[in-house]
Amino acid sequence: MKTRLSLYRKALKESLKQIVATNVGVMAIILLVFFALLALLSPFPPMINEMYKPITGTDPQVSYSTSPSLRHLLGTDFMGRDLFSQLLEGARIAFTVGIVAAFMSVFIGTIVGLTSGYFGSLLDVLLMRIADIILTLPSLPFIIVFAAAIGKLSIWNIVLLIAIFGWPGVARVIRAQTLSLKERPYVEAAKISGANSLRIIFKHIGPNVLPFSFLYMTFGVSGAILTEAALSFIGLGDPSTVSWGMMLQWAFTTGHTFKAPYWILPPGLCISFLSLAFYLMGRALDEIINPRLRKR
Repeated sequence: MKTRLSLYRKALKESLKQIVATNVGVMAIILLVFFALLALLSPFPPMINEMYKPITGTDPQVSYSTSPSLRHLLGTDFMGRDLFSQLLEGARIAFTVGIVAAFMSVFIGTIVGLTSGYFGSLLDVLLMRIADIILTLPSLPFIIVFAAAIGKLSIWNIVLLIAIFGWPGVARVIRAQTLSLKERPYVEAAKISGANSLRIIFKHIGPNVLPFSFLYMTFGVSGAILTEAALSFIGLGDPSTVSWGMMLQWAFTTGHTFKAPYWILPPGLCISFLSLAFYLMGRALDEIINPRLRKR
């Protein structure tokens, strides 16, 4: 066990070294650390003063949107709520939605891909046809129709819907890798030694497809963040949470789109740069996984 942990630790260190060795990787790490700090700071403004609570806190001296000041670093919204506190809370929501939705979709896709590729036959056909059906459905319009049918979506409903539409692409890639790996000599040796199917899948094949799962997860986080922001902006997000998309929606519905750049620009830039950070991390991981890209 210790030997295996040391190997994983060594592989992680080598991967980090290769990521830092690229300009893309360095930029991704800087952006991710910055937004992670914003997310970690989100609980603290309410502890300073009640008026800095993102949803319920209002400045008793303000009942309208005001520009940035020392009292409110990014200004206030139409109710006198602090925009900086909302931006910090939005960072926490963005990380939660992005990472949880991407992890769920990658987890489901990896399990389905491993199962389909290893066992084949009718199970393979059934799982891949289900994946094909979901892939043909336009995810965002379908989610919009679903949200309009049931009313406002909670943040966890959004996460679940993103995961449901995100796993088929991952499953197809993992299945292709599994079809190749199951023919390798070490898998045949494991079968001869008496290892059962679950042991072969999760001990011998699974670790070799995990890099591809992590790669698709980084790209999936970007997609999940943008999907949540889009749903919130058109009024189908969770009204009980403060996300960056919800901040843009409040600005739009109250007529401050062109009147208050201090309200529009911060959440808009945060959505763009956080999505870019995960995309760049995916590009850096792609260079590590794909030797041909690494040589360039």
